[in-house]
Amino acid sequence: MTLDLPAAASPTDLAEDWRAGGFALYVHWPFCAAKCPYCDFNSHVAATIDQPRWLAAYRSEIARLAAETRGRVLNSIFFGGGTPSLMAPETVAGVIEAARAAWPFANDIEITLEANPTSVEMGRFRAFADGGVNRVSMGIQALNDDDLRRLGRMHSVVEARAAFDIARDCFTRVSFDLIYARQDQDRAHWRAELTEALSMAVDHLSAYQLTIEPGTAFGARHAKGGLKGLPDDDMSADMYLDTQEICAAAGMPTYEISNHARPGAESRHNLVYWRQGDWAAVGPGAHGRLTLPGGRLATEAHRAPGEWLAAVEGRGNGDSATEALTMQDRALEYLLMSLRLAEGMQVSRYLSHGARLPQGRLADLVGLGLVVLQQDRLIATPTGRPVLNAILRELAE
Repeated sequence: MTLDLPAAASPTDLAEDWRAGGFALYVHWPFCAAKCPYCDFNSHVAATIDQPRWLAAYRSEIARLAAETRGRVLNSIFFGGGTPSLMAPETVAGVIEAARAAWPFANDIEITLEANPTSVEMGRFRAFADGGVNRVSMGIQALNDDDLRRLGRMHSVVEARAAFDIARDCFTRVSFDLIYARQDQDRAHWRAELTEALSMAVDHLSAYQLTIEPGTAFGARHAKGGLKGLPDDDMSADMYLDTQEICAAAGMPTYEISNHARPGAESRHNLVYWRQGDWAAVGPGAHGRLTLPGGRLATEAHRAPGEWLAAVEGRGNGDSATEALTMQDRALEYLLMSLRLAEGMQVSRYLSHGARLPQGRLADLVGLGLVVLQQDRLIATPTGRPVLNAILRELAE
């Protein structure tokens, strides 16, 4: 089979290539009330936090990054963690004010804050909205009290439902996170739980398969044979397919491997990542991507909160590493991220990075119905998405 691929876009456009994805700010808050046993994020439990000191550090980093990215319009801000809903509302508002002073805001800027549904955080919701947050991503994770306890969550189902109702009153948009393929969970239980979640007037849902990561409490327990009742690979794959079917029937089709939304409710911030835009990143362990006159850079901040704070205050820069990305790096990142999307990858943009698509392997994937070529788009089909990693291995040079 001979495939008719589009021509590569001009390499001279690479300095502005990030505009296809947009420009965003990621703010990492590293603190939690407790560490979840499945979590491998950069999160820490601290008895006391000097929030004015942290706000000053965030402001300093935003000002530094703004000086490198003048003239850009900010499309989104995302407060991730950790548990950003434990931030003082004044800290959140101060970060948003600093960002507004640094960059012009898009008229439809999305400002998201990750939240847990405990009574402590619920009480802050209105203040977060008053400070500029217009979207909340709620880490509900399960609608079953026994499973919430197993996952180390500090809320109950009753609290989760109450928090969701309050969030709906306070914010324009609310996202709902669930974890599936949990211990002793079968397809019938998952289908019922997902249907219940969708009945709660959800317009964005992130459904993640439970993965056992090294370095977590679950990882250590699993290594000792202590994490019983996990579904096997076939059951987990069936749960993934059930998720696609049920969400699509509810008017929330998949727009990314693990994310579903009603039209117009997609996460604009995460689309910046998946479409290979640029994002400035501040906070311990935060990773960023910035296209500057010298090329596209990968930035990484110090992971330890105290070390990051000392670096910002001592030398005016919290980054521990800055790496210039090669054309090959840029092409691979675009391939890996864009094929997660239902809209797929823009082939001419990929080829403009000096990459190529192996014709024989691509033709085989098309013949198997795993991917399709639609003009300038390469798209993983519903059949291909569950085996996306295998597809990427075939296409990556």
